[in-house]
Amino acid sequence: MQTDHYTYRVTWSADDGEYVGLCAEFPSLSWLDESPDAALQGVRRLVSEAVADMEAAGETIPIPLAEKHYSGEFRVRVPPEVHRDLAIQAAEQRVSLNRLVSAKLAARSS
Repeated sequence: MQTDHYTYRVTWSADDGEYVGLCAEFPSLSWLDESPDAALQGVRRLVSEAVADMEAAGETIPIPLAEKHYSGEFRVRVPPEVHRDLAIQAAEQRVSLNRLVSAKLAARSS
């Protein structure tokens, strides 16, 4: 398993006064360090060790998010009032409800 395919990020932890390295596929693992580069190296090393332990134990290893197939479809349940409000907005903008919600999600994720 190539652990460099996992989704890593480094952010500042105000509580700890250090940078924290994180891996999306292993949310329980993190690494604190004084520099962002060291935090990234630390969490990558920690993930490699965890994967090696999981392999040795015959456990299922998470698939990297970048290697998963995404259909572009998912269902979301919302309260009826929210559904109605979104349907009204879509009708007023003369777009489908799907297009309206997709645009709203895209705007929030960027």
